Amino acid sequence: MKLRFLGAVQTVTGSSHLLTVNGRQILLDCGLFQGRRQESFERNRRFPFDPAQVDALVLSHAHIDHSGNIPNLVKRGFQGPIHATSATRDLCAAMLRDCAHVMESDAAFVNKKLIREGERPAEPIYTVADAIACVRHFLGLEYERPLSIAPGVRLTFFDAGHILGAAITVLDLEEDGRTVRLAFTGDLGRRQLPILRDPVQIPPVDYLICESTYGDRLHASPDEAKARLRAVILDAYAHGGKVIIPAFAVGRTQEIVYDLHQLTLAQDIPQLPIFVDSPLATDVTEIFRLHPECYDEETHALLIRDRDPFGFRTLRYTRFVEDSKALNFLREPAVIISASGMCEAGRVLHHLKNQVGNPRNTVLMVGFQAQNTLGRKLLDGAKEVRILGEVHQVRAKVELIDGYSAHADRKELLDYIRPLGGPKLKEVFLVHGEVQAAQSLVEGLKEMGIRRVLAPEPRQEVSLE
Repeated sequence: MKLRFLGAVQTVTGSSHLLTVNGRQILLDCGLFQGRRQESFERNRRFPFDPAQVDALVLSHAHIDHSGNIPNLVKRGFQGPIHATSATRDLCAAMLRDCAHVMESDAAFVNKKLIREGERPAEPIYTVADAIACVRHFLGLEYERPLSIAPGVRLTFFDAGHILGAAITVLDLEEDGRTVRLAFTGDLGRRQLPILRDPVQIPPVDYLICESTYGDRLHASPDEAKARLRAVILDAYAHGGKVIIPAFAVGRTQEIVYDLHQLTLAQDIPQLPIFVDSPLATDVTEIFRLHPECYDEETHALLIRDRDPFGFRTLRYTRFVEDSKALNFLREPAVIISASGMCEAGRVLHHLKNQVGNPRNTVLMVGFQAQNTLGRKLLDGAKEVRILGEVHQVRAKVELIDGYSAHADRKELLDYIRPLGGPKLKEVFLVHGEVQAAQSLVEGLKEMGIRRVLAPEPRQEVSLE
């Protein structure tokens, strides 16, 4: 049994790990790498393995850094099944198509300038047709329903509490009379967040692949995050400005909308217009409504009282391009939530292009910003940034709220792993974290008594014995 770490290794994007057992290849996640444009294009187009030789894909959840390169995988020869929860399957059907549309639209926008300057036109990594074609490979599997997916490979999903449908993958492996239990957290959620259930504690395992995104820091509490959201909105309102919130269409947008609903009901913020400017977020919110089996008790109680947590009087979902463009001409204070969360694509780029130069406005980051992304540059205090091929001065305020993260922080990761740290656990592999975060978590786990902890190198291979 071999395990090769191919993506989200010493970084937080492009999640992908290749398991070989009984001569079969099982891919864990197939995420899109995000960062410098040319580097990202090359890394996403070329796989370090032959997609046609992969027998099955097991997908932890629908976020694009975990699922976003699936259309390219299928385009390049993958013919096997894609195992995911039914909620993840439904989300991917919308998200992958939207991702492809954004790629095509952004390429077309940039090409107007490139063609004028006689440069080679940009190409999307894949097309909408590619995204549609890959959906037929998805097979829905519910939580805690074991399934044999290859000779000697049994899969069980457990609720990860991260986003709708997110799963911790547990694989029971048998090869040449040896048995091994391997678990992959995907992205591990937090306890006591609104809307979704808490992460489920998995049974003891021999090997654990664990994310380490926030392995070196702690989050603010959900109540502190909501209070900070209120303060940012009140400040922008007092200055007559807008609040632009780059947010992932899945999970983060719904959490922000949920808290804005609560603040509006309590009259803690003014009755200002709030826009979710993302066709994908609109579609995803409808998918949320289709999967109440993922909700926690508080959200169930809201639904029973006939209160929609994702809709209220001052909230508008904008689907059409004309409605999105009209937001550029708003003169009164407003909140605009738009994808993508790292400011790498989508309508948020157009809002930043038009609003980032106004000192009355605020750009509010509510999620992790990977290295070399536009979101990270803004957060690091860049005075000017390139948006859609043009340089813009940054005069708007840039604020951060980290309490909305759907990733477990350092303490939450250690608390989750602690019950697994018995004699059965042979080794922990830390992925999906930048070097400092992963190394900090390595030290924390060793202090807890887990002797074998590895933050692997890119493309490193290990044996599971």
